[in-house]
Amino acid sequence: MTKQIKEILSWYAGDSPGILTNLARMLNHGMLAGTGKMVILPVDQGFEHGPGRSFAMNPPAYNPHYHFELAIESGCNAYAAPLGFLEAGAAEFAGSVPLILKLNSHDVLLEEKDPYQAVTGSAKDALRLGCVGVGYTIYPGSAHRLEMYQTLREIAAEAKAVGLAVVVWSYPRGSGLSKKGETAIDVTAYAAHIAAQLGAHIVKVKLPSGHIEQDAARKVYEGTKVPIGTLADRVRHVVQSTFSGRRIVIFSGGAKEEDKVVFDEVRAVRDGGGFGSIIGRNSFQRPRAEALDFLATIMNIYAGKAK
Repeated sequence: MTKQIKEILSWYAGDSPGILTNLARMLNHGMLAGTGKMVILPVDQGFEHGPGRSFAMNPPAYNPHYHFELAIESGCNAYAAPLGFLEAGAAEFAGSVPLILKLNSHDVLLEEKDPYQAVTGSAKDALRLGCVGVGYTIYPGSAHRLEMYQTLREIAAEAKAVGLAVVVWSYPRGSGLSKKGETAIDVTAYAAHIAAQLGAHIVKVKLPSGHIEQDAARKVYEGTKVPIGTLADRVRHVVQSTFSGRRIVIFSGGAKEEDKVVFDEVRAVRDGGGFGSIIGRNSFQRPRAEALDFLATIMNIYAGKAK
């Protein structure tokens, strides 16, 4: 085991050997094995946005096996998906890639100012499918946020009791925030900190903008001159806000973008001390060969093999 992985695991000394083993399985898998960096393929978008909006631009992606194969061939550290997609391929691809079962989901069939998520899986399902961890989304800023925090705490305790790692998608959203506020630097850092306080081993947030949403936060950021001028600066602050970098923080790839935009964002994550990316639509909405080249470039940036 490399020095980097040993150090990361030391941050979770209060957790069980089973959890440390599952964290190590992810960190030691794929192209970035042993580097302390991670690229995860998440495919929950079919539930979250609808199958047409998610897969019509690359029809092979309607097939759950496509995503297992993409995660394996590209050398991702892990593959995350809801219950149905994992059940449709976990047996055929058993042992080929670490799996994360997404335990809650939300649809867009009803427009809501304050979104919530339904629990759609369990720790028992994750064990049955051979997963290394579970995933859960919270919406800081939603009127339902406190219920989501409480449910996460219960689900995280159940997962940890059986040795599963906990990955938290912390996405600020709801009537408590403006649209710009959903990715504001103060709000994103706050959301990452909340996820860590709720027991996340791995925190997933969106890339932060330079906007500051809360007046009280603006006074502090300006008064103490917190560096937020570049994306790398803002990534560094989010990592700092997550126990001074003692929790793995990865950043969402978001909607499909031009390659240069994504690669520049990945460089900013790397330069800001982020631990990696969770790249869904930007990978599986491309033709397979193009997706493999795209993911290889991202991993080479994180590995220091590409500028």
